[in-house]
Amino acid sequence: MIVGIPREVKDNEFRVALTPEGAREMVDAGHTVLIEEGAAAGSSLPEERYKRAGAQFVAAAEDIWREADMILKVKEPQPTEYDLLREEQVLFTYLHLAAGRELTEALMRRKVAAVAYETVQLADGRLPLLAPMSEIAGRMAPHVGASLLEKEHGGRGILMSGVSGVRPAKVLVLGAGMAGSNAAGIAAGMEAEVLVIDRNLDRLRFIDQIHKGRIVTLMSDRLTLEQRVQEVDVVIGTVLVPGARAPLLVTEGMVASMRPGSVIIDISIDQGGCIETSRMTTHSDPTYVEHGVVHYCVGNMPGAVPNTSTYALGNATLPHALAIAGLGLEEAVRRDPALAHGVNVYAGLVTNLGVAEAHGLPAVALDTLIDGMS
Repeated sequence: MIVGIPREVKDNEFRVALTPEGAREMVDAGHTVLIEEGAAAGSSLPEERYKRAGAQFVAAAEDIWREADMILKVKEPQPTEYDLLREEQVLFTYLHLAAGRELTEALMRRKVAAVAYETVQLADGRLPLLAPMSEIAGRMAPHVGASLLEKEHGGRGILMSGVSGVRPAKVLVLGAGMAGSNAAGIAAGMEAEVLVIDRNLDRLRFIDQIHKGRIVTLMSDRLTLEQRVQEVDVVIGTVLVPGARAPLLVTEGMVASMRPGSVIIDISIDQGGCIETSRMTTHSDPTYVEHGVVHYCVGNMPGAVPNTSTYALGNATLPHALAIAGLGLEEAVRRDPALAHGVNVYAGLVTNLGVAEAHGLPAVALDTLIDGMS
């Protein structure tokens, strides 16, 4: 198979979908790897390392999209790339289609076999390809919050850790999954006062056991949210429903109740956000103020640490990419139910229920389109 890796064009996205080590694995398996020139520079990965691994560099992105049987990306195609999508081509990347009707329709129209990293799901519910980026975004969030709390960045002028005799910042984390648990752990390590809210008692119990009471865990309900949101300095939203739009937990009224100079970081923004006042921002223009509250809603937070993120992502995605390249998508999903969950659009039809419901489109079960799936 010809595997293509174009340069990412999303605002300040410096990650690349394949490491030199991954390229070597692909080449050794008999595949051709085409990489756009400059695609890995932002991740501090020299082209020479890829060349030694057997990859070939191509000057124009259009040539990669035209020649490749499978496109590996980090972020969803941008509008400038829609016309490059090709029928029956496999696109393997983060898609977050529930928050993007225009992209969903483009994939359907072009009849692309679109496989989303974020919906590849194991039998126990874990999301192995989303986990590394959720982990990174969660760990970044308290650092971002600490910076935005500084007066020069619009915050209340609070030191996250506090000092002797002065209270630390109070941080509320919405969701106790991968991103949330990492955000809570880092915030606690920065000596903030941390609260985590979730509806899953097992997740809360795990955090409580690990941190031995250092992090306060609370069951999620409307009244608890209303009370806690208005008293904290930083809210970190991490709620996720695989493939579907994130549920809105914090209303505009709750945001208005927060003290001026408080901070909201909505990691869920890729899936539409879990805070009513959230709207997508970029690394080049990351914040805005609404109701006196600083909002940070960058859709590709891990792109700020591209070397770390590229390796974390590549470690998780490479086995699946090798399976698709070696077996073809149809046989790969027959053998791997987890990968089958990743297929969001196939043969011009939406195959993910969450995406279909988000846009009012019909959903077609993948096993009715591919023979031999159990």
